[in-house]
Amino acid sequence: MKHAAWIFGAAVSLTGANAFAQPTFGSASPTAGSTTSQQANAMADQAAYKPVDYVNKAKRGPDLVVIPGEVKSNNANFMQKFGPNNIADFAELELSQANFGVLERSNLGPLVQEVALAYNLGDPNKARQTMQIGKLKTTKWVVRFDILKAEHIGSAQQGFDGRPIGNLLGILGGGRGGAAAGTAVGSVQTTETSGVWLIGMRYKILDATTTEQVAQGYSEEKMEVGAQASSVLGVSQGQKGGVGLDTMVQRLVQKTVWEIDSKYK
Repeated sequence: MKHAAWIFGAAVSLTGANAFAQPTFGSASPTAGSTTSQQANAMADQAAYKPVDYVNKAKRGPDLVVIPGEVKSNNANFMQKFGPNNIADFAELELSQANFGVLERSNLGPLVQEVALAYNLGDPNKARQTMQIGKLKTTKWVVRFDILKAEHIGSAQQGFDGRPIGNLLGILGGGRGGAAAGTAVGSVQTTETSGVWLIGMRYKILDATTTEQVAQGYSEEKMEVGAQASSVLGVSQGQKGGVGLDTMVQRLVQKTVWEIDSKYK
């Protein structure tokens, strides 16, 4: 009887442990596990979100508010994809991970616009007036993140087209052998393209009472996207990948938050 009770207790314990485990999800793709699936997943793993181990996260940081900054870029694709609020969302997440007291903009409602206006204009009187409202009373810093550069700075392409050589072999080789060699060589097609973006981000820390600048910093990152394709005798393969713009912006936020955490807590 005691033995049965022990087995039942162990089973309940295991069930409970599994109930609190992080959920995992399989793939419903018909190509799951294939070579192409493995290659695509390997590229996705490189771009997946990776938490940063902030060096001073054990120490509580000042209470702060993140206000939307500026996005300065002549690239229409970047401007369509990103606005100041997207970057501020990333910043709130990472500053919270670094153990700063983040008062999220969603909890401020219409006050966000008043706070942003006061600090962007450097108006201490308006800032002091705004900071006397509700939860803002404990705020020490106002932080903003600006994109100062987002440029597609370079691209390169190379490839091989076997058709001219194949035609030449077919003419000079003669007979079935020459025709076969010409067809084989002519079927070879390869292309390779690469493009590089350069993105730069600045952060500013402002004193919540005086609007004076406490600190600032700047960081840049390169983003490369590329594609390869080949075809031989009707058998083709290709790969395309790289880190996306949203991932690059988030990584820049992580770099700048790491600097804030390590230097200014």
